Amino acid sequence: MTVTATSVDESDRAQPLGAASRGARLVRFVPALAATLSGVLLYVSFPPRTLWWLALPAFAVFGWVLRGRGWKAGLGLGYLFGLGFLLPLLVWTGVEVGPGPWIALVAIEAIFVALVGAGIATVSKLPGAPLWSAALWIAGEAARARAPFNGFPWGKIAFGQADGVFLPLAAVGGTPVLGFAVVLCGFGLYDVVRVLVAKRRGQDIRRSAAAVALLSLVVPVIGALAARPLVSDKAENGTVTVAVIQGNVPRAGLDFNAQRRAVLDYHARETERLAEKVRAGKVAKPDFVLWPENSSDVDPFANADARAVIDGAAKAIGVPISVGGVVERGGKLYNEQILWDPKKGPTDTYDKRQIQPFGEYLPLRSLIGAINSDWTSMVRQDFSRGTEPGVFTMAGAKVGLVTCYEAAFDWAVRSEVTDGAQLISVPSNNATFDRSEMTYQQLAMSRVRAVEHSRTVTVPVTSGVSAIIMPDGRITQKTGMFVADSLVQKVPLRSSETPATKLGILPEMALVVIAAGGLGWAISARVRNRRAGAAGPGRP
Repeated sequence: MTVTATSVDESDRAQPLGAASRGARLVRFVPALAATLSGVLLYVSFPPRTLWWLALPAFAVFGWVLRGRGWKAGLGLGYLFGLGFLLPLLVWTGVEVGPGPWIALVAIEAIFVALVGAGIATVSKLPGAPLWSAALWIAGEAARARAPFNGFPWGKIAFGQADGVFLPLAAVGGTPVLGFAVVLCGFGLYDVVRVLVAKRRGQDIRRSAAAVALLSLVVPVIGALAARPLVSDKAENGTVTVAVIQGNVPRAGLDFNAQRRAVLDYHARETERLAEKVRAGKVAKPDFVLWPENSSDVDPFANADARAVIDGAAKAIGVPISVGGVVERGGKLYNEQILWDPKKGPTDTYDKRQIQPFGEYLPLRSLIGAINSDWTSMVRQDFSRGTEPGVFTMAGAKVGLVTCYEAAFDWAVRSEVTDGAQLISVPSNNATFDRSEMTYQQLAMSRVRAVEHSRTVTVPVTSGVSAIIMPDGRITQKTGMFVADSLVQKVPLRSSETPATKLGILPEMALVVIAAGGLGWAISARVRNRRAGAAGPGRP
């Protein structure tokens, strides 16, 4: 009986020990779960939602997860953060082609976030850790914007801040400075909470560490408030009345190009409908009209019927039209904007320079064809790149053209402004992506660009959402999706350059240097510590 009683007692004691062991195993998954969920939280901060402020707790949790960890753990946790953020953000890339390309894209892009995570873990114990960490994030964005295949900047933190208090910082140093401020504030939030918790527990915290934490949280907000005078919608060079045409498409999806003549007819018809409204006195007569990308996929230089349709629309409205066409010249295919005068016909062109991999050209064609021949059939002929900025003179105004995908690239937008653009137009075609969040994400980019360069931005889209954006980032008019519509508005022309326009790439390069400095400091400190430990006490 005694033996039996003893056995029961030991069994009773073993049960909570086993439960504790299981609990300990579950705790190990907390950092991975937190990293993934904080990535999802960052995604939720992006358009079409206006929850921009969620980026701050997202980075605060990410900072907590990475603090004090080795670079290998940072690599894995950073990858999970990247997956949590990019998988839902880029789901639209698989709308028409299935999940394969979407997952492959996210898997590659998340590698950049993983490397950033490794870097942040490495610098997490340095004095001023939020500064080094935020700079490392921007360095990661800089790398993503350039490689592979000329980069993919989608998901820059700045593009989620069109409705946020930090937006004026875009005029100071462009998307890198805006994104840096948001990330710094997020990491600063974590550091402030960490300091407060430590003090409550009676731990000794250096004043310098507390000051750095507080400054990391507060300085970005103060900087954004101080930058507000840079944001203005006042006319500097008079005003123009602009018309944006959204003709719609017969149906969504990749096969809409098979009905390219119908798309052209729709845009001509909507322009003629606008001309009727002008004659009836219902709307003001525009000084010029802007059509979207791919509004004439029938080459008007090679097809007399397409030329006649565009001519008819231009004569009906009686003002110049910027037409988005697909043009073959010298055996090469170009995504082109064509300036069409109602009397002279085509007078100027702009060829898209930043063409979209896997959409307008197919890298690794033979390899991809071996994997799935259907993907190669979607891009039968690669588009060629333009080489010069595109600024059309329309009714005396200088209109800079930034075609669709180009709006994601800092250099592509800035080059039009430095070339004299007083107004920016972002002709786009989002019909391929149906009613996904893609069009709202791209619209937010244009809002950031408006503030960055202090220019009115018009966004004519084949199927929506088309919009007119003031230089302060406000949307004053917009259309619905998959409807035929037109927008007419008097907008300001501006020629002054913001600090962001003047500085160009310099703020981004400065942040990359800061990131490299922090990383170098952390690595050298670890090497010194290891050497000191290897020498041991009493050794030289």
